[in-house]
Amino acid sequence: MAVEDQNEADESNPLLAITLKIISVCAFLVMATVIKLAGQLPVGQIAFYRSFWAIWPIVIYLLITQQHKGVLKTNHLKSHIWRGAIGVFAMGLGFYGLTRIPLPDAIALSYSRPLITIVLGAVILGEVVRRYRWGAVMVGFVGVMVISWPKLQILRGAGGFENQEALGVIATLLQAIVASFAFVLVRQLVKTERTPTIVLYFSITASAFALMTLPFGWEPLSWNQIGFLVAAGVFGGLGQILLTQSYRYAETSIIAPFEYTSVIFSLAIGIWLFSEAPSWSTIIGSLIVVGSGIFIIFRERSLGIKRSAERRSANMKGL
Repeated sequence: MAVEDQNEADESNPLLAITLKIISVCAFLVMATVIKLAGQLPVGQIAFYRSFWAIWPIVIYLLITQQHKGVLKTNHLKSHIWRGAIGVFAMGLGFYGLTRIPLPDAIALSYSRPLITIVLGAVILGEVVRRYRWGAVMVGFVGVMVISWPKLQILRGAGGFENQEALGVIATLLQAIVASFAFVLVRQLVKTERTPTIVLYFSITASAFALMTLPFGWEPLSWNQIGFLVAAGVFGGLGQILLTQSYRYAETSIIAPFEYTSVIFSLAIGIWLFSEAPSWSTIIGSLIVVGSGIFIIFRERSLGIKRSAERRSANMKGL
């Protein structure tokens, strides 16, 4: 969950911020890993466990930090419901892809979401996107195609649209698109809503929407599968908390590049647990996507510094 409204740091501590960010990345990777270990279950069933069990660490955190007062108070309930509906749909697509393609591929393809969000921000919100950022977005999409094209080519061979790996790639790419729409909604919500309110409403509404899939055929679970899915929810909730905390201690541009450590960790987990050796297309495509993302982050940081200097200069002239 994004935390754009955490602009004011409690205390500048970049090392602590980076540490919390990396731990949050690990928490989300544990979440993805245990979901993959649970097997190819109905995505609505996975989404329910992931959302419902994420509520409890979030609630405990809010109680400990005394941020629980008025946390459910909102004048934008409809927006929260829409965000939950779109988010749980994206979650289902992501879980489908995660259980059908190698973990490193799923993680790398998920990084197309910030690229798509930039496009949607320009089209829907009218945000200004300069030529350097458009160039980085285009390069990033080339990286996405490098990763996905070998698997999409399978559709032209035997099995066609019955091929699980190709469908997993398509679902993961669709997840990035749908999640980008949800992120645009979050950008609107953070203007008036507290981060705890957005996070908690999402977990509650996503749980409710996911529960509606029960009549469509949830499967009986073994104790191992129940354990994996509960762990997915708990680690997902912990990841959200750690991510939120990391942005309290340093600027986004300092922390954001460490998101890409998940690519390295996912390669190690994929090889160790699932015997998923990465292909050259995955490695090369990941480097392109990560490179474009890091360029965008540092480009925005340099522009932010330049804009701040210009504002200071203008203020000095006005004295």
